[in-house]
Amino acid sequence: MKHKAHSEDLGASIDMTVISVRAAQHTDAAIVSDFVHALLDELSDGKPPAKEGVIDVAEALLSGPNVIAAIAYADADPVGVMTLNECAAIYAGGKFGEISELYVRPDMRSQGVAQLLLDHAQQQAQARGWTRLEVGAPKQPDWHRTLHFYLRNGFDEVGPRLRRLA
Repeated sequence: MKHKAHSEDLGASIDMTVISVRAAQHTDAAIVSDFVHALLDELSDGKPPAKEGVIDVAEALLSGPNVIAAIAYADADPVGVMTLNECAAIYAGGKFGEISELYVRPDMRSQGVAQLLLDHAQQQAQARGWTRLEVGAPKQPDWHRTLHFYLRNGFDEVGPRLRRLA
């Protein structure tokens, strides 16, 4: 999946950057964990978990069958990541996908990167026979742009997500 993003520098047009998305492998755990750590850093106001712990979890999950990750590239430079989990629930009619993390480098936001990652998730859903994709949006109103991105892409707001640590 490829997309061309237009860049401008002081009003002058420069070469088009080719943005592409590819499925991540377990060998990409360091790239995936770097982006997830950056996401957690943003969401936690600068108090993310230790980076070493994030890479260990990424390596373990990407080695299994139920977690899928995709990496977005601008030319050959990684600029974003998305992780997708296979879940199951009676209310969902069986198996479905949940986008657990989606992060785009701040300097590459609003250039179609997140859209390509979301398109990749939709393709995975169709290939796996899932009837739905779900995502938890971060706390509002701080992250209203994120919520509106998902709403523009056909997601319905169904309420807050809650958690309790075990």
